[in-house]
Amino acid sequence: MKILVFSDSHRSLSGMYTAIDRHRPQQVVHLGDLMCDAEEVAQHYPQLPFCLVPGNCDGWVLSTPVKKEIVLEGISILLSHGHRWGVKSSYDSALADARAIGADILLFGHTHVPLCEQLEDGLWMMNPGPARSSYGLIELQDGHISCRLYQL
Repeated sequence: MKILVFSDSHRSLSGMYTAIDRHRPQQVVHLGDLMCDAEEVAQHYPQLPFCLVPGNCDGWVLSTPVKKEIVLEGISILLSHGHRWGVKSSYDSALADARAIGADILLFGHTHVPLCEQLEDGLWMMNPGPARSSYGLIELQDGHISCRLYQL
């Protein structure tokens, strides 16, 4: 299964279209700022599931949780924009939340700095960076996780 991860699109949609057409994923995750961008892109791919969380520039979207856990192919993924975790100063809160639920992958944005690494305890941590210049690809196969960043 291929999962594309975007964040901080801020009305820059072309990179998302390019990545979706290039990789043909089975799932898209958008980590906020701006959710309406992902909703617009999703209209062009009606068969493709999109999972969205709001960012600090999305206002108070009361109907959409700021943090979600999804499970795909048995892999637990915790996602949030990151502003409520304070990721610009430390990853500690985000990591604590991910470890508390036993997540395999932690996804966040907000900093506009791409990051993709697997920690010593096996937890994957990814920030895809701003969608105008980068995105993340997660591949799940038979319980194996592969994460990678791409530049546009």
